[in-house]
Amino acid sequence: MTSTTHRDAAEIGRTERGPRPVPELGAQRAAADLSHVDTTLGNGLRVLAVRKPTVPLVEIRLRVPFGGTEPLHSATAEVLAETLLTGTAHRDRVGIDTELALIGGDLNASVDPQRLSVNGNALAARLPTLLDVLADALTSASYADDEVARESDRLVERLAVSRTQPRVIAREALLRHCYGDHPVTREMPQAEDVAQVSPEAVRALHSAAVLPRGSVLVLVGDFDPEQVVGQVEAAVRDWSSPSAARIMPALPKLSGGDMLLVPRAGAVQSQIRFSAQAVPRTDPRYPALQLANLSFGGYFSSRLVENIREDKGYTYSAHSGFEFTGPSATVGVDADTANDVTAAAVLETRYELGRLAVVPPTAHEVASVRQFAVGSLLTSTASQTGLATQLAALASNGLGVEWLATHPERLAAVTVEEVAQAALDFFAPARFTGVVVGDAESLAPQLSALGGFTVGEPAAS
Repeated sequence: MTSTTHRDAAEIGRTERGPRPVPELGAQRAAADLSHVDTTLGNGLRVLAVRKPTVPLVEIRLRVPFGGTEPLHSATAEVLAETLLTGTAHRDRVGIDTELALIGGDLNASVDPQRLSVNGNALAARLPTLLDVLADALTSASYADDEVARESDRLVERLAVSRTQPRVIAREALLRHCYGDHPVTREMPQAEDVAQVSPEAVRALHSAAVLPRGSVLVLVGDFDPEQVVGQVEAAVRDWSSPSAARIMPALPKLSGGDMLLVPRAGAVQSQIRFSAQAVPRTDPRYPALQLANLSFGGYFSSRLVENIREDKGYTYSAHSGFEFTGPSATVGVDADTANDVTAAAVLETRYELGRLAVVPPTAHEVASVRQFAVGSLLTSTASQTGLATQLAALASNGLGVEWLATHPERLAAVTVEEVAQAALDFFAPARFTGVVVGDAESLAPQLSALGGFTVGEPAAS
C-alpha cells in the first residue's frame, strides 16, 4: 500500500460530484421461527426449551422468585447465592467444579430483591450432567460452615469496595428516594448484616424459598425441545414443595416530585439520575413508548445524547432506558458530569424531556428508531447466550417466545401519532423525580436556583 493508492474514509465517501449517497436500508428480516416447548411440570416449574443449533452448546437460565421482607433477608440471600454451588450432600466444591469442567460447563448463582438466578452452559450432548449438578444443588446444597464463613468474609470485602463506587452510591440513593424502605431498595446488604448470617439461617432460607412452583427454567441450544423437557423432569423429580416461591411485594406507583441532592463531600463528579413510571411490555402502549424512549435517550443518535454529549460536551455518556420490576416498569435517565456543568446538564435534560413531550419525534426520527429497535432485538437474540438471557427476562413476567417473535410486528405497526402520544403521556418533566449525587457545597446554589431540589442526608462512604 502506498500513499498514491491509499484512500482514507473521507475520500472513499466522496466523488467528484460530492458525497456518495447512503444506500437505502434493506427489507427487515422476519424474526426466526424458533422450535420450542413451553410447559409447566408437575412440581410447578415452568420450562421453556428452545432449539437454536448455532453451536453444539446449551445455555440454561433458572429464575426463582426470591422476595423477602425480613431485616436480614438480603444478607442471607446474598450468602446463599455465594455458597449454593460450593457443595451438596453428594459433591463437594472440588467435585462440582471438576464435573462441570469435564462437560465444558459452568454454573453460577446471583440474587437480587426479586429473584435468585442460576446461569449455566455446557456441551449440548452433556446437558443431562449439567442438569444433574443443578438439581443436586437445588435439592441438597449443604452450606458447610467453613464455606459459609469463607464466602461471607469475601462478600464483606466486596461490599466495602462496591459502596465506594459513585454509580453504586447513586443507585442506592435513587431507590431510597423513590421507594423508601421497600425491599427493592436492598439490592446490596449491609456488611454488618452479612457478618450476622449463620449457616443455619442460610439452610433455613434455602428450604423455605428455593422452590420450583412459580420458578422458570429457560434452556436454549442444539437439542430437541421435547426430549429436553423430559430430561429436565427426570432431573428435578425430587425438587418439590406444596408452597410457591416468594414474590417480592409490588412496588408503589412512582410519582413525580422534587429531586434530591445527595451530598458527597469532595466529589469532583456528579451522578444525575431521573426516574418516572412507565408501562410493562404487556401494555398495548409499550411499543410506542419504546420508540419514544429511543428518540429521547435510548441510543447514540438520540436527542439527549446529541444535546449534552455531542453539542455541549457535558458528559461522556447519557442514556435512558427501562427497568422492569415484577408487573411494574419505570423509565430512567442517567448521566455523570463534572461539578461545574451538573446544573446545566440537569437543565438541558429537563429541557429535552419537555421538548419530546411538546415537539414529538418526527416521521424521520420514528423511522430511524424503529429500524434500530428491530435490528437491536434481532442482534441481541442471534446467539444462544443472548436469546436465553432475553427469554429469561420475558419468562419472569409470564411472556415467552411468541412475544419475542411478534414484537417486531408490533414495532412496525406503531404510528408517528402514537409515538407522539407516548412522549406526551410519559416524558413530561413533571412526571419525573430523581437524585443528584455530588459535592453539595458546589452544587447546591445552582441546583436550588433551578428549583425542584431538596438536600438530603450525606451519602454513606
